[in-house]
Amino acid sequence: MLPNDSQRPDPDTLLAQVQAQEKKAARGRLRIYFGASAGVGKTYAMLAAARKLLADGQDLLVGVVETHGRQDTAAQLDGLPVLPLKAIEYRGKTLYEFDLDEALRRAPPLILMDELAHSNVAGSRHPKRWQDVEELLAAGIDVLSTVNVQHLESLNDVVGGITGVRVAETLPDTVFDRADEVVLVDVPADELLRRLKQGKVYQPLQAERASQHFFRKGNLIALRELALRRTADRVQDDVQAYRVEKSINPVWKTGAALLACVGPHAGGEHVIRSTARLASQLNAEWHALYVETPRLQRLPAGQRERILKTLKLAQDLGARTAIVPSADIAGAVVEYARSANISKVIVGRGRTSALARLWHVPPAARMASLAPDIDLIEVGLPPADAAPRRASGDDAEAPRRSSRHWRYIVAAGVSLATALASVPLQPYLDLANIAMLSLLTVVLVAVRLGRGPAALASLVGVASFDFIFVPPRFSFAVGDFQYVITFGVMLAVGLITGHLTAGLRFQARVASHREARARALYEFSRELSGVLQTEQIFDITKSAIERAFRARATLLLPDDEGSLQAPNGGEALDIGIAQWAFDHAQAAGTGTDTLPASPIFYLPLIAPMRTRGVLALLPLEGAQRGRWLLVPEQRQHLDTFAALAAIALERVHYIDVAQGALLQMESERLRNSLLAALSHDLRTPLTSLVGLAESLALSRPALSPAQLDMARSLQSETVRMSALVANLLDMARIESGQVRLNLQWQALEEVVGSALRASGPQLQQHAVQTQLAPDLPLVRYDAVLVERVLCNLLENAAKYTPPGSTITVAAGVHGQFLQVTVFDDGPGLPPGREEAIFEKFTRGERESNKPGVGLGLAICRAIVEAHGGTIHAQPHAPGQGAAIVFSLPLGTPPAPPELELDDANDHETGKPI
Repeated sequence: MLPNDSQRPDPDTLLAQVQAQEKKAARGRLRIYFGASAGVGKTYAMLAAARKLLADGQDLLVGVVETHGRQDTAAQLDGLPVLPLKAIEYRGKTLYEFDLDEALRRAPPLILMDELAHSNVAGSRHPKRWQDVEELLAAGIDVLSTVNVQHLESLNDVVGGITGVRVAETLPDTVFDRADEVVLVDVPADELLRRLKQGKVYQPLQAERASQHFFRKGNLIALRELALRRTADRVQDDVQAYRVEKSINPVWKTGAALLACVGPHAGGEHVIRSTARLASQLNAEWHALYVETPRLQRLPAGQRERILKTLKLAQDLGARTAIVPSADIAGAVVEYARSANISKVIVGRGRTSALARLWHVPPAARMASLAPDIDLIEVGLPPADAAPRRASGDDAEAPRRSSRHWRYIVAAGVSLATALASVPLQPYLDLANIAMLSLLTVVLVAVRLGRGPAALASLVGVASFDFIFVPPRFSFAVGDFQYVITFGVMLAVGLITGHLTAGLRFQARVASHREARARALYEFSRELSGVLQTEQIFDITKSAIERAFRARATLLLPDDEGSLQAPNGGEALDIGIAQWAFDHAQAAGTGTDTLPASPIFYLPLIAPMRTRGVLALLPLEGAQRGRWLLVPEQRQHLDTFAALAAIALERVHYIDVAQGALLQMESERLRNSLLAALSHDLRTPLTSLVGLAESLALSRPALSPAQLDMARSLQSETVRMSALVANLLDMARIESGQVRLNLQWQALEEVVGSALRASGPQLQQHAVQTQLAPDLPLVRYDAVLVERVLCNLLENAAKYTPPGSTITVAAGVHGQFLQVTVFDDGPGLPPGREEAIFEKFTRGERESNKPGVGLGLAICRAIVEAHGGTIHAQPHAPGQGAAIVFSLPLGTPPAPPELELDDANDHETGKPI
């Protein structure tokens, strides 16, 4: 083997890199200007870079840039080619968004897209701007964009906990991580607050509110730390990717990651705890590694149990654990440290005697010689381990050690039998060929029984060869010195061959186990890929896990309320433990720190959106039951099975959701079509009936009293039916988007008065009060539609309250909204139906003789939300009546036109204008 074989790149890795580079070359490049908050200068820096590129001859286009009224930023935008925005009609308003189709048609080499986390208005091709950017990148267009730290999905809740403000517009971290370049735009907190006071961040009124809430110094310092740490993580990933791409072997000490080495001897827990404390002091990530050699595979069960518990302790303390099979401990540790770019390795102080060190080099010394660029930190022994002692459980392992002695007996017997079987062949074979038979026996023993028995077989073979075949025969005396060399060569070749063969046997067994795990995962994922029912997932998961882990398995799935349901035949399961694992998304039961006395292991099935159930396993390994749960590789293997099952359950769930949503959409579309058709077909004859009923009551000669009562009843019913059809038609028009708002700046008092007049007949038996604030501002709304809202609310209150009740209309300014409340002193709303009454065809009383079909409040909600407002029912105690509240955004009314100077003088002098 050449000296640099270990550094030679893997051909498969090189091929994957070439394919990734080809794919990346066809895509555009994304550069993100990243900052802690608004106002640090991300957009300014992006525009400054664009101006420099334009001056250097780079063709570019400004797709969308938000200046937020900042003069310095707007000045940077001057002179840059800007793509016109696309007008989109939304709820009667005209909004402007990025024109993706025009950008793709023009295909500039570079485009600027501000605010990557922005949510597009409904009607755009994609709901998020980052999805627009993905399409631009796929078309080969380079993109410059900006992101604040609070917009990253993984940090959204963290920032919300710090600032008290939860940002609705978020960006998946994968988009940020896939960016080709991230430029940190950093400003100290004091400088940012100075910019805010100078009006360089927000307009004065908005800046004053921001300084009292989001833009506090403590918040800005914390956000700055988050941005710096997230950028450092991104740079660390870039460094690691570059090292892999360039096959760089030496460790670069750019981070403070630690690697704790776990050995078979007592004191491993002390190394783990010491490393955990050091990692906490350095605020660094750390790993725990156990190298399993062929000799360590034959350790007593007590020692292996202690090693696994030590690794479990490291995992509980926050380490990444791994078990690496290798015959060379030092080489495996160095290779792991280089692959993870770990610069500090923590080892325990060994108890090797001075005599043993003469012929055996400690692993730490070999690490130092193999990797002089890695820092080695040796941890001293704890006081309890200062003196050598027997590991607990060694006495219990004595029967097992004695049971392994038969391998050595068999090895010696086979080697001796080979020598005896070669005696009849001596006349036909030279001594060299007989020696080869002895070496063949050593190889076979190494393959079947391992390294130690092979060494014994080599010694017995040399001794038998000397005693039986070398003159003087049947004596260990050597008559010719050349045979001494023969014996030495035979012994050396036998030992080396046995050692190499045993090592290959160990590697083959490890490769076989890995191949079996990979094949099981492949078959499991392939079977799950085509399932469409939960029962299929249940059966496939149960059988696959029972085959792979020699354990009885079952799935516990939740009902609609989130309570796990025990399957048939699951009497041995503890639903309480399973429910705890489901609610906390943590494993419980045997092999864990939560209720470890339980014989069953409960593993939550965590999918990307939520926990989908619990996997329960009952290990079937006799006295060593559940021990495999402590092995990190086995636990990771089981977690992968659980993740695949959870994703399959979530996929089936969303298939059901999609089918239900499609059915509901089709039903809604059919119902709206029927409503529209019926409304149009009934409206004309009903209008005629209303007119005929009115004419009948006024006909000459006058009707008799009985006939007049009938005519008036006919008129009342036709008016009610006409109103019902009008409601149906309005609901169909609103949902189809055919209603366009006639927005004007108007006073609310006028609409309230007209609504009270229009609802006069329905309010005759009720007392009506108004509580309108005296300083109500002008509000921009559609007077006809808002009057309709008030009429529906007044008629609804009159319908569900007894005669003599009081109905009140109140209005006032609350924050940035004009709030209008219609309340009464009737029986109030049914408990728990405050939200349901706004749904279509839902009435306050399910079974009632009161007229109506339950569309009034649904129409109110549609109209109010079209104005950008909200409507809801306020819960009241029984007997205190019902209250419906709707809010309209205030906005800034236009300034009244100023009188000309001559007109003003005429007013002052009293002259007519």
